[in-house]
Amino acid sequence: MTNVDWDAEAASFDEEPDHGLRDPEVRRAWAGRLRGWLPGRAQDVLDLGCGTGSLSLLASEQGHRVTGVDLSPAMVALAREKLAGRDAAFLVGDAAAPPVGEERFDAVLVRHVLWALPDPGRALRHWRGLLRPDGRLVLVEGVWGIEPVGIPAERLTALLGPIAGPVRVERLSADPLLWGGEVTDERYAVIAEVRPSGQERGEPAAPGQ
Repeated sequence: MTNVDWDAEAASFDEEPDHGLRDPEVRRAWAGRLRGWLPGRAQDVLDLGCGTGSLSLLASEQGHRVTGVDLSPAMVALAREKLAGRDAAFLVGDAAAPPVGEERFDAVLVRHVLWALPDPGRALRHWRGLLRPDGRLVLVEGVWGIEPVGIPAERLTALLGPIAGPVRVERLSADPLLWGGEVTDERYAVIAEVRPSGQERGEPAAPGQ
């Protein structure tokens, strides 16, 4: 899976129900979930591994300012076309270390990307550093396939333990509208709140720090 030529896959990528969100019911299902996962007011969202921008579009329609990053130039071109005229920007780059400079975000949204990275823990720490105080990580992952690939929810929540505050897991396998049909494998979302440290809140450092 990690050796897929995503440029070659770009033209047909949206044919999968949960990729293109072309079915109105599937689209509404994802929009409803996203509304519960992202901040309630208009904020800055970083969509990593954004593909053709389907989730970016939903976030934009909900009022957020979106920056999308994908390693595939063909995917990025399609995302730019999909969100033309909206408050959104798309960059070609590595989701594990997105090329956003000093920019910081209120939410980092990642779907079906973390499991394929060589060092998920390192990526999570980097993403946490891209968040403003009180930001959140929204991670949609799972375990699927005949020879299963993915990352179990228990492993992901363990990786988040040292770097995040409250962590919420939403099981998604039982909602066929999200996937365009019934699924029997593990699919879930983790929403991790990131609380500022004392220094980030402006409190003085303890002696010796």
